[in-house]
Amino acid sequence: MKSAVETLNPTRVRLTVEVPFEELKDSLDAAYKKINQQVTVKGFRKGKIPARVIDQRFGRGAVLEEAVNDALPKFYTEAVNEAELNVLGQPEVDITELKDNETLSFTAEVDVRPTIEIPDYSGIEVEVDAVEISDEDIDKAVEELRERFASTSPVERAAEDGDVVTVDLEAKVDGEVLEDGIAKGVSYTIGSGELLEGIDEAVKGLEADGEATFTSELKGGSAAGKEAEVTVKVTQVAKRELPELDDDFAQLASEFDTLDELKADSRKRLETARQFDQATQAQERVLDKLLELVEVPVPEKLLEDEVRTRKHNLEHHQLGQMGLDLAKYLEIQGKTEEEFDAETSEQAVKGIKTQFILDELVNKEKLNVNQEELTEHLMRRAQSSGMSPDQFAQAVVEGGQVPMLVGEVARGKALAVVVEAATVKDTNGEVVDLDDEDETDAAEGEQSEAAASDSAEEKTEA
Repeated sequence: MKSAVETLNPTRVRLTVEVPFEELKDSLDAAYKKINQQVTVKGFRKGKIPARVIDQRFGRGAVLEEAVNDALPKFYTEAVNEAELNVLGQPEVDITELKDNETLSFTAEVDVRPTIEIPDYSGIEVEVDAVEISDEDIDKAVEELRERFASTSPVERAAEDGDVVTVDLEAKVDGEVLEDGIAKGVSYTIGSGELLEGIDEAVKGLEADGEATFTSELKGGSAAGKEAEVTVKVTQVAKRELPELDDDFAQLASEFDTLDELKADSRKRLETARQFDQATQAQERVLDKLLELVEVPVPEKLLEDEVRTRKHNLEHHQLGQMGLDLAKYLEIQGKTEEEFDAETSEQAVKGIKTQFILDELVNKEKLNVNQEELTEHLMRRAQSSGMSPDQFAQAVVEGGQVPMLVGEVARGKALAVVVEAATVKDTNGEVVDLDDEDETDAAEGEQSEAAASDSAEEKTEA
């Protein structure tokens, strides 16, 4: 076999392959054997039909077609390996010549990973928000904890803001009660915004056994997105009572004996959370700077696939769970379809470029992923997916997605290397020291852009 490579552009090549006919022998034998098992000829046992009879009855062309279809993947793979190409997706194959007992020639156009030069990134400088915790922040955190320990007691008066009402609901569309439009004994805090729009105005001022009707757009169910006439009946009004902010509350709501100790712990927790946010912010801004430094051509077909995958995931998974379609989502977002398509394409381009750059950094820095790192990452992914680690691990193995997880961890480590080399200052001008643990966690979290393109590439990479 002879092969040659022609570079069509930085992300696409054309392979030209010539195969001597004798190298098709195994595939020809396999073709005759396959046809033998599929057809019957009077006078011959199944599977024992001579090749010359198959040629006479069914045509040599049918045999050649079967043999070529069988052989092409092998010869294409040999040509790719010989040229040391890093291909993306499936090739477009064109048989240019097929002469019986002489030769087979074909071309294969395919996308390839572009060659990327990683420049010196040690000069990257970014600014992030300073970690500052005010007394107001502490008071808000403690107040939120206090809300969680609120109690309720029934009252015989009209419902007010902040009260907890128990209600029965009935929704009608076009005068008909929906099958899933009846709910009884629903507990609702007035002003929380957790139910239907308009319910606050409807129930305020009602006492137990009071009833009101209002119009609202349904958020879920069989008539999601439609205007409904909703009847609400209040069966109970209860007043929320907050515990006193004292040492007794601290002992009730935490492991601490005093309110001062609880507040000190709240400060520490807020600092930890904001330090993590700061590390994530550093990752994002360093990555943006890195993307500005590196020229990365994006394969057109890969971009099309990535945009299609993102739109499919949004429409059929995320929006579906919310009871929305794309048109309603765009209406809520105040965007046109053209604006949405442009944003999706921009995000896809960033995701693909990010993956290419970080993969190149993995190779350049010779970064490896050990079993402990992979296990930790798997545990985090399992937690975010709502599955147990064992269930998630089994799904990953059965789906052949282990290389994808390894790639995510490796890219996280590559980005952490760049952040470590960069200068990160906060808005007060202070140099921020991001320790390794924060960097690694934030780096893997930052892979939302790159990981989104992983699935598309893993499915298409030869």
